[in-house]
Amino acid sequence: MKQSGEPSRSATSFEDSPIARELADLSARRRALEAVEVKLSGRTRVFTVSNQKGGVGKTTTAVNISAALASLGAKVLVIDLDPQGNASTALGVPHNADTASIYDVLIDEFPLSDIIQTSPESPNLLCAPSTIHLAGAEIELVSQVAREHRLRGALRDYLASPDTHLDFVVIDCPPSLGLLTINAFTAADEVLIPIQCEYYALEGLSQLLGSVQMIQKHLNPALHVSTILLTMYDGRTRLAQQVADEVRTHFSNEVLETVIPRSVRVSEAPSFGQTVIAYDGHSAGAIAYREAAVEIVARDTTTKED
Repeated sequence: MKQSGEPSRSATSFEDSPIARELADLSARRRALEAVEVKLSGRTRVFTVSNQKGGVGKTTTAVNISAALASLGAKVLVIDLDPQGNASTALGVPHNADTASIYDVLIDEFPLSDIIQTSPESPNLLCAPSTIHLAGAEIELVSQVAREHRLRGALRDYLASPDTHLDFVVIDCPPSLGLLTINAFTAADEVLIPIQCEYYALEGLSQLLGSVQMIQKHLNPALHVSTILLTMYDGRTRLAQQVADEVRTHFSNEVLETVIPRSVRVSEAPSFGQTVIAYDGHSAGAIAYREAAVEIVARDTTTKED
């Protein structure tokens, strides 16, 4: 007979269940994030988020990392270079055909300041939106003067203004190596590569690294792969752990400790015109992206040992 005050077997079994352990872990990580203090370097770090393999969470990573950085107090500009405009959608920024967009900057030399909008999520989160017109930009750029440097020049002019200070610029690329992606690589200092924890995860990565080396040699010597983020991680499968181990073996200095889990909330957020940080900031996906943002802030790659 159960004594008075003794916990029931069902209560004890729940406390020992995987769900309870996961909830306790999330609570502990959330408290740790609330206590963390980040120190921004004061310079502008320019990332391009790229992976020629589709479906790896590239745009999802670009917008959620940006929102997480903004939540830490950083001023962040997201440049949407993908004609699909998914980053603009996720940030709640209008990008219909009549909207002034990054197309106008690349083709008609609009100042970047003329097209930037503030995301409704945060005054720290800005967006240079994409529109459907960008789909034709690959062809139109071919005949342009300094076609590989159009974005770089516009970004430099914008950052040179005494009224402008950004801590991060995050450029979301299309999943191909065309002139839009080359413009992103030429404008950036750092490459952030999302890699899904699934079969064929490293497929095409050597091609991407070769493209980075080509840009380094001919267009932008400062470009380097600084950050690799493991996405779509499912801790219940042996495959996910094997992929994570393999990536860490090959890129031990670049891979973040944080991994992004498969998350329904992360998938749902864009349909509401939000990042997961705004949609459900207490979810596992939001916490993971915030942890990744803290790591990125801590990894200032300006000073490197020779």
